[in-house]
Amino acid sequence: MWVAWGILILTVRWILLVLAIAGLAMQGQLWLSDSGFRKTRDLRDAVNAQQEQNDALRFRNRALEAEVLNLKNGRAAAEERARTDLGMIGKTETFYQVVPASGGRLVADAKR
Repeated sequence: MWVAWGILILTVRWILLVLAIAGLAMQGQLWLSDSGFRKTRDLRDAVNAQQEQNDALRFRNRALEAEVLNLKNGRAAAEERARTDLGMIGKTETFYQVVPASGGRLVADAKR
């Protein structure tokens, strides 16, 4: 009877030892391999960076959407864009062009 218990205890010890070694091997693989914890951390960092970029682009898209709505609905905004970007002049406006003085220098630079 005592012999049977002794064999059972030895068997349980060997099983626990094998399970402990297997557990340590799996933990080592989790923490030390390239596809383990490091990769998970790198993927989390990449996701955070992508979310920041998405937030910045979302803000830019909202600004562009507001500008598009303003251009569609407001004539003043369209006229302002035409003046600044295309150099257009209104029907009731007068255009004055300042030409350089002799020698290719501008009037503002003539005093120097």
